[in-house]
Amino acid sequence: MKKIILLFSISITFLASSQVKWMTLGEAMNAQKLIPKKILVNFYTDSCTTCKTMDKGTYSQPAIASYINDNYYPVKFNAEGSEDLEVFNRTFTNSNFAEGKKKNSMHDFTKYMNVNAIPSAVFLDEAGNPITILQGALSAKELEPYITFIGNDDLKKVTTRADWENYQKKFKSTIKD
Repeated sequence: MKKIILLFSISITFLASSQVKWMTLGEAMNAQKLIPKKILVNFYTDSCTTCKTMDKGTYSQPAIASYINDNYYPVKFNAEGSEDLEVFNRTFTNSNFAEGKKKNSMHDFTKYMNVNAIPSAVFLDEAGNPITILQGALSAKELEPYITFIGNDDLKKVTTRADWENYQKKFKSTIKD
């Protein structure tokens, strides 16, 4: 019985540590004022099946979740949501949002960040300025080089396409197949 309880405890601890600790953009911007970190904004919609696939297969992969939690303030933002958002000295809304509608218009913040495909990941620097956007679904192995490249500030050392290709060749994934 003790072995079963121990195994159950280890499983719960492992599962809890392999989840991204999502927050709102407002929470991330406030946290950034205290301890500067980059922000990763995951744009999704409720009707997006590839978003759900990324939640289960990409963001719940232990190496990805751990790296994101340690190096970013991770934000989950509904690209068609109804929330009012105050960031960058502006208020963003979705004035065309209709409750109960399966697909809604894009939120003004989604448009402001130039998100044209869902899912998308937008990276913001420690001051809240956009770094880059990744559009479309990515597997854990596809996302990993980008989160480390941006998270470790390697992007500041890469100035040419050849530099980027060299980075990709040298990158060693921590994800087991």
